[in-house]
Amino acid sequence: MKDSATNGGLPRGSGEGTRAVRAGLPEPVKYEPTLPGPVFAAHFHLPGEPTGPYTYGRDENPTWTHLERAIGELEAPGRDGVETLVFASGMAAISSVLFSQLRAGDTVVLPDDGYQALPLVRAQLEAYGIEVRTAPTAGDAQLGVLDGAKLLWIESPSNPGLDVCDIRRLVGAAHARGALVAVDNTLATPLGQRPLELGADFSVASGTKQLTGHGDVLLGYVTGRAGEPMTAVRRWRKIVGAVPGPMEAWLAHRSIATLQLRVDRQNASALAVAEALRGRPEVSGLRYPGLPDDPSHKVASQQMRRYGCVVSFTLPTRARAERFLEALRLVDDATSFGGVRSTAERRGRWGGDAVPEGFIRLSVGAEDPKDLVTDVLRALEESAR
Repeated sequence: MKDSATNGGLPRGSGEGTRAVRAGLPEPVKYEPTLPGPVFAAHFHLPGEPTGPYTYGRDENPTWTHLERAIGELEAPGRDGVETLVFASGMAAISSVLFSQLRAGDTVVLPDDGYQALPLVRAQLEAYGIEVRTAPTAGDAQLGVLDGAKLLWIESPSNPGLDVCDIRRLVGAAHARGALVAVDNTLATPLGQRPLELGADFSVASGTKQLTGHGDVLLGYVTGRAGEPMTAVRRWRKIVGAVPGPMEAWLAHRSIATLQLRVDRQNASALAVAEALRGRPEVSGLRYPGLPDDPSHKVASQQMRRYGCVVSFTLPTRARAERFLEALRLVDDATSFGGVRSTAERRGRWGGDAVPEGFIRLSVGAEDPKDLVTDVLRALEESAR
């Protein structure tokens, strides 16, 4: 029997590194691995009545269970009555919340500066007869369009612009109007921000990014208070079948063990890069919430423990941005963010984001910060030629 001072096998008050390393591990069994290998099973032995935790591979899997417990212990440490569900991708997790909670005639509020797939989501919601309102993340602008909404969707910090809103304030206003609140916590990770502690009903994220951190897994998750809303999310996952493979789930759990080490290194390096870019004449619109003079810094400091690994800025022209990316040696020209290897891209190449042609989203990895800063500054100089 576990000690009453523990939660999920971890002593209450455990540090974040301890929690990341040990989250979701099963009770130790002699001669068994500390993290059991992936369970590859479409069905399980099931004589008699179909009761018990594992019946069919679309509903549950022991490898998911360990991962879901791990994420839950990071998103809501020490809290009972919280449930986590893992999905095949971040978009599967996002879709599960939106389409399980909303019906024809309902209203949802989305950010107009969020993830680039949200316009596709908006079109599908509207096709189902759901009213979609949008407002920017900055300045808590979503407050102005909340009346009558069934669900408020927050993305803070926003991707790719890195604006931040006051989550507590928005949650309070939404709940006073009878609306549920979901927060996309992808960029912050549970070590940077815990939306449920800020009052949100759902914390949703792409585990593809910094949570797993190696650019080799597609994964998403939803963490929320146990109850009908989460039951509806689970039901949606079952209907759609948007479930992760056991190997992906196992790789994700394995990777979480180094989350605190990676996050601390990447966040510190991101600040160093941002400080090096400050004052460069060719750089405009520099954003990083950890900079004291960033427009988001004050609010971010009230609700975030870490500021993330992404820095954004704009170079004068599309051509200059392309030359900069080509000149980088330690930074891969690739999409996504949060990996141990630094990446950057000219975000406007995808469309869907209201950013200038020279806008760069730089995801800072785990390289030596001095080497990374040197590479970025050298690429800036070369791109001017």
